[in-house]
Amino acid sequence: MALDLSTVGYQIQSLRKTKGYTQNQLGDLVGVSFQAVSKWERGETLPDIGTFMTLAEVLDTTIDHLLHGGKKITEYKGRKTMEEIKKGINCLIDMGNLLGRENLLYRSAIAGIDEKMNMEIEEYLRQPYTYEAMVAEAAIQCMLSGYYIDLKDIEKSFISEHWKKLVSEYAEKAQN
Repeated sequence: MALDLSTVGYQIQSLRKTKGYTQNQLGDLVGVSFQAVSKWERGETLPDIGTFMTLAEVLDTTIDHLLHGGKKITEYKGRKTMEEIKKGINCLIDMGNLLGRENLLYRSAIAGIDEKMNMEIEEYLRQPYTYEAMVAEAAIQCMLSGYYIDLKDIEKSFISEHWKKLVSEYAEKAQN
């Protein structure tokens, strides 16, 4: 699917007006000139990726939503429960326990996750707060892929209010 700059521009303009911002105000909020905002809205240019992230946050939307002119691009794939997501995360822990932490297959899986996610997954999975961070990340990735997760399920599945709030906010946006 080709990117249509005028559609992206119209979406930025529409959301800006909905929020009641002038081009100057939006520019100030995202750190660019009103002229840059004007060029985006006319479909002449796009924000750089760092600015896109800030723009989406200020306009209370997602980058995908902006890039696709407000159209949902994710196809609904079904429901996921938080229990299924936790079970998936726990499979990695079980793999280390069942095969041994020095097993080549386990070490390769860990090295791949560490490299792709720029982290030390084994350490994250040992601590309750960072374990919940992994569950939150997995839940958000499921929603990005088109799965629905019930808000009530999210509410009861986290100890940390931070992760509960983050995943719930994302689910609310994904469901709209």
